[in-house]
Amino acid sequence: MTARLPVFPLGTVLFPGLVLPLHIFEERYRALVRHLVGLPEGAPREFGVVAIRAGWEVTLGAGRPGGDVTLHEVGCTAELRQVTELADGGFDIVTVGRRRFRIAEIDQGTAPYLTARVDWLPEPAGTDEAAGLLAARVISVFRRYLSLIRPDPQEISEQLPEDPTVLSHLVAATAALTVGDRQRLLAIDDTAARLRAELRLLHRETSLLSHVRAVPVPLSELAGPPAPN
Repeated sequence: MTARLPVFPLGTVLFPGLVLPLHIFEERYRALVRHLVGLPEGAPREFGVVAIRAGWEVTLGAGRPGGDVTLHEVGCTAELRQVTELADGGFDIVTVGRRRFRIAEIDQGTAPYLTARVDWLPEPAGTDEAAGLLAARVISVFRRYLSLIRPDPQEISEQLPEDPTVLSHLVAATAALTVGDRQRLLAIDDTAARLRAELRLLHRETSLLSHVRAVPVPLSELAGPPAPN
């Protein structure tokens, strides 16, 4: 099943169920918020968040997005939950990740902001035995990981969800991973496969932290300015 969505390129990865607050100051994204707020009651107020693979956004005439930027193919919709209009015409908004998609085609000319034709990606309907067993292992390693990076890990570890799919998204969003690592996790359709990948990443990060008390960040992620909101 396909749909057309407004697209918001960001230097981060959004996962289903996770909260993403944004400060909206560029006119093209102000227009996007006004469009969403003006939709009929009951219509889904959501846009696609897609991580930038390379480069960063710039503005080309008439406020249209362009420039030397490459987007990842898989993103997640952000559902608009709260809007605060500011005195300067901007917005502070709160969104929640809802559903994953794969970009089929980008359109830069229809609206002031990017839009895309997207294909919805499947989500597991239930919990299989493998995912349940892996979830228990991920929780154990994740708690160990949290004890190394947070002064009081108890606050988060007590709130870890039992549902394997929800857990997999929370771990991917909360662990101090690179955008590339997070993007690869987002693109995995199967919960058990995502949890297996997270186990490998958590073991890697826990080992690094235990030995050097630091998590390396690729130079490519420090090479450019942050993506505009």
